[in-house]
Amino acid sequence: MYLADYHTHSRVSPDGRDSMTALAEAAAAAGLDEICFTDHVEPIVWASTDLRGPYDWGALLAEFDAAKAAMGDRIVLRLGIELGDACWNFAHTEKLLEDAPPLDFIIGSVHMLSERFGGLDLYYFDPKTEEEAYAGIADYLGQVRKMAEWGRFDVLGHLTLPLRYLNENRGWRLSMDRFGSEITDIFSILKSKGVGIELNTNRGNTPLPDEMWLRLYEDMSYDPIVTLGTDAHSARFVGCAVRERQALLKKCGFQEFCTFEGRRPVRHSL
Repeated sequence: MYLADYHTHSRVSPDGRDSMTALAEAAAAAGLDEICFTDHVEPIVWASTDLRGPYDWGALLAEFDAAKAAMGDRIVLRLGIELGDACWNFAHTEKLLEDAPPLDFIIGSVHMLSERFGGLDLYYFDPKTEEEAYAGIADYLGQVRKMAEWGRFDVLGHLTLPLRYLNENRGWRLSMDRFGSEITDIFSILKSKGVGIELNTNRGNTPLPDEMWLRLYEDMSYDPIVTLGTDAHSARFVGCAVRERQALLKKCGFQEFCTFEGRRPVRHSL
């Protein structure tokens, strides 16, 4: 069984804690064969909707080079990014990426609601009624659709992310069942772009997306592209539930999962 964690954040991310070397050490200790570092890159300033200046690619490369020097051939290391909320300004995002070093992998993701909600980060979204909660989820999916239509990334990250915060943090018991049409459309757009999805292990909590949507994606796809990532923001969670989520993929009919090298998928049997 080949094991890889394809969603991790080092101290290069504003909300990351540990060095890439520490994450790699944790991955090796957990028996992983490969880890990809996917630190945050957004076209906007963290915790605002203001456009950011140039990204510090040098800091990212320095961390990666240090991890490679420390780990040698003990584990495969890949350099990626989580490209968040590009839909706030696609042109500015593309300008940021012009200076990027060669990357192995890009996650495209949405963390913020639209202008209708003032660009509120989902982490802080605290609806008072179920109707308001579902309005927020609908808004989120609208942003995801924009990202999918742009499509300049390799996999869509944590599709059902609002449920992490609404259910786990806020105590709601919501689902995305009423949004089947919207999610089907998103999957169709991704398929037309040659973009896959991430199965986010959610650090051992409810997978994002869960079995219902994984089965839909598998049914709709020919040679589906799916990666597995923990969303670890510290060494503690690297590799968490990767084995269990591989089993879930197999249960949903998948035969393979993917890692990436030079933005090209590498397939591994489940």
